[in-house]
Amino acid sequence: MTGRMLVLGHGYTAGYLTPLLLAQGWQVTGTTRECVERVRATGATPLRWPGQEDAVRQAMAEADAILISIAPDEGDPVLATFTDDLAKSKAGWIGYLSTTAVYGDHQGGWVDETTPLTPATKRGEQRVRAERDWRELADQHGLPLHIFRLAGIYGPGRGPFAKLRSGQARRIVKPGQIFSRAHVEDIAQVLLASIRQPKPGAVYNVCDDDPVPPEEVIGHAAELAGLPLPPVEDYQTAPMTPMARSFYAESKRVSNRRIKSELGVRLLYPDYRAGLAALAAAEGV
Repeated sequence: MTGRMLVLGHGYTAGYLTPLLLAQGWQVTGTTRECVERVRATGATPLRWPGQEDAVRQAMAEADAILISIAPDEGDPVLATFTDDLAKSKAGWIGYLSTTAVYGDHQGGWVDETTPLTPATKRGEQRVRAERDWRELADQHGLPLHIFRLAGIYGPGRGPFAKLRSGQARRIVKPGQIFSRAHVEDIAQVLLASIRQPKPGAVYNVCDDDPVPPEEVIGHAAELAGLPLPPVEDYQTAPMTPMARSFYAESKRVSNRRIKSELGVRLLYPDYRAGLAALAAAEGV
């Protein structure tokens, strides 16, 4: 499958998917609010949205694949603007980037794609509603929807080394807290594998093999960089923004078996050690 890809919300993750698609002969168009040059730098054709709605509709009508990478608020902004256009889409693959926050808190237990959705945060609740709305549209119009629930994203420019060097890195400890994470290059290869093997209605967790406490990741990064360990801060008393604190409201281990069994994905960075080692080499740490 090759052709024309439209990315609604061409941000960090799409910046790694686009070169993979271009190498396979795809043409990629991506919407952005402001970062036109950043989108163009990846090889994609940028469109401003809001602003160029007619051009977006034309790209949507011509697209062979569509990726939605925009977070919902009280509703999904893509559906609010383009529901009628999406209903007429002839795309052979539509992907929606969601989050593992839809599962809520499982006190460190394992979740997979069949686990009931019991979000513990407003962010998770918004994603559950957005997934539901996308499913309803897909069911009504026979759209080939694929949902990807992403764990915490890291990668070049989003690693811990800059914060460690500036003294802004923190080791906040909440006993029993477990996170899953995903390197952005692995997210991109999962999306590419799904585009090559469409399975309408599929849901995939995207994460690595090794969910661990967040302070363990910061500690290992400090060792790699030869920098002092940030002092331990207790979650109960540590000053945090509401958004930062919301991430500690949930503790779970996320299973990635389905991306391996159905898509044949072999992770480039199966754990945070491999991912941080690559970032350290790239950044000259």
